Amino acid sequence: MLSVVGLASILIALGSSSLNVALPEVVRHFDAGAAAASWMLLSFMLANTVLMVVFGRLADMFGRRAMYLWGLATYTGASLLLGFAPGEWYVVALRVLQAAGGAMLLTNSAALLTDAFPRRHLGRGMGIYIASFSVAQLVGPTLGGFLTHRFGWQWVFWYNVPLGVLCLVWGAITLRRTASRTGERGIDVPGNLLVLVSLGGLLFGLSQAADFGWTDPVVVGGVVLFVLLMPVFVVVERRSAHPVVDVRLFADRVFALDLLATLLSTVGRMAVVLLVALFYQAVHGENPVAAGLKVLPLSVAMMIASMSAGPLHAWLGARVVGLLGNVVGTAGLVVLLACLSPDVGYAPVCAGTVLVGAGAGMFLPATATAILDQLPSHRIGIVNAMRLMVQNTGVVVSTALALSLVTGPLPAALRPAVFAGTLSRVAPEGIGALITGYRITFGVLATVSVLAVLASLGGLRRRARQAAVPAGEEPAPAAPGGAPASPGERRS
Repeated sequence: MLSVVGLASILIALGSSSLNVALPEVVRHFDAGAAAASWMLLSFMLANTVLMVVFGRLADMFGRRAMYLWGLATYTGASLLLGFAPGEWYVVALRVLQAAGGAMLLTNSAALLTDAFPRRHLGRGMGIYIASFSVAQLVGPTLGGFLTHRFGWQWVFWYNVPLGVLCLVWGAITLRRTASRTGERGIDVPGNLLVLVSLGGLLFGLSQAADFGWTDPVVVGGVVLFVLLMPVFVVVERRSAHPVVDVRLFADRVFALDLLATLLSTVGRMAVVLLVALFYQAVHGENPVAAGLKVLPLSVAMMIASMSAGPLHAWLGARVVGLLGNVVGTAGLVVLLACLSPDVGYAPVCAGTVLVGAGAGMFLPATATAILDQLPSHRIGIVNAMRLMVQNTGVVVSTALALSLVTGPLPAALRPAVFAGTLSRVAPEGIGALITGYRITFGVLATVSVLAVLASLGGLRRRARQAAVPAGEEPAPAAPGGAPASPGERRS
């Protein structure tokens, strides 16, 4: 089971990270405009996020094995077709199809592990699963650059095909068949449409903030649309017989605090790699390869911390490890805030990125374990989809927030030079303003990360109080479906 999930996670992570390096070559091949270039990346991110809850629900209804294999087949088939795309907008459309396959896989990966692993080993399995992403992120950009330079841009997509076929065959052999579920069939069509429109509008609006500013009508419109539709969504989901998101879950304060900690932690840390790599190009004038090597310690630290998740969880407990991960990540952001200057040496920057990476490697598997461990099997898929949807939303918010803040003190005419990495050559007088932007950005990210620490601490304390209540003085905990959980539904 772990081998199938690990291979598929590497497949998805490689596919998402390698295109970032190959994008200029793809754009040149099609002579694509700026809008098409942006949507080649944006379409995958938006579709992957908004489809997760849909496929999480379908997996709970029809079985995770079937959904997982369909996801592998869809992702692999889209990767094959992408290499034959006749135009830039065909690439965008096929990236949406590829994202749908990726959503089927990501939604079910942690759920499959939770079903397969006994409680005492779940942290170890979740840690290895998270670490596989870190491994792929280490080699993805390098692999994408090599394939594009050596064989052409098509192979950035085509190399997924043999790996995808291998995963598909191995998954068909390894994943055990499960009986079809008969208790909770039904699709919440209005709820799914509201998720697609409201969350899609929010993510699209936020994704435009870095280019057009937070007051742009598209950005404001996306946020307003989300705010207006949220109350409608809550009402619809409360009345639905088969809600796509069971809003009654949020009555459990521990669950709500866990998701809040996930969102805030992701917002606080996800832009760090981009910001540090951009710093060495825009301020120090280094090339992309050298700048990329400067941020490798973050991924290495994340991988090592994730691989250590099992022993840490057994020793301290998943929630304590998650809290410590947020504390360590916050310390890394504070180090980066304190040390960044035009002439800063590499050692303090490396120390800060290592702390951020180690904190993320501790937090992610710990929180996933804490959220999923006690759920009944028939609700793991949809709850994991909610967790991933929140996490992906945090990625978009983090990127949009960081890119808009870091260039804020600069004149508008100089901002393109920052993203091109040429500021130190074309306008060295702007470096001081850029450093001010970096300090503002890391100050905001560190503040958000402190809030993530408080959310993790709140969840830990509330769970401890629940565990301290003597037996017989508290009703049986409610299952995510709303009814009291039977002994057979509780995971031991």
